Amino acid sequence: MTSTPDVIRGIVGVYHADGGLRGELAYLIGKARGTAHCGLCDVTHHALGRRREWRELVAALGVPVELVHLNERSPAVRAASEGRTPCVLAVTDAGHRPLLGPDELAEVDGDVARFATALRGAADRAGLRWAPDER
Repeated sequence: MTSTPDVIRGIVGVYHADGGLRGELAYLIGKARGTAHCGLCDVTHHALGRRREWRELVAALGVPVELVHLNERSPAVRAASEGRTPCVLAVTDAGHRPLLGPDELAEVDGDVARFATALRGAADRAGLRWAPDER
């Protein structure tokens, strides 16, 4: 495969919360109190689990999508997202590139269609193109 730094090979979404039972409970309590918020959580989940619209978007993107919590980040994801969560990163041959940060995720207000538009717009502005569907 030829190295093409401008091609999106995958997407990584980083939640603004720790994973695991303790992290999930802390987030739920904080959300109920109004002291914790994650714009990416609002896009991917509703009260009963993952949104159907989110699953459909992931299937349509044509690249792998990984969602991680703060305490689950790889060193490369940590370096690209530190101090800027929640966020969405493009995985390219040149490394992880920021696409959407906390402000952009807050603006989509949990709407999956608006998220998709924001994601594609951010990729265009960054000069990135989507990898051909290799599935």
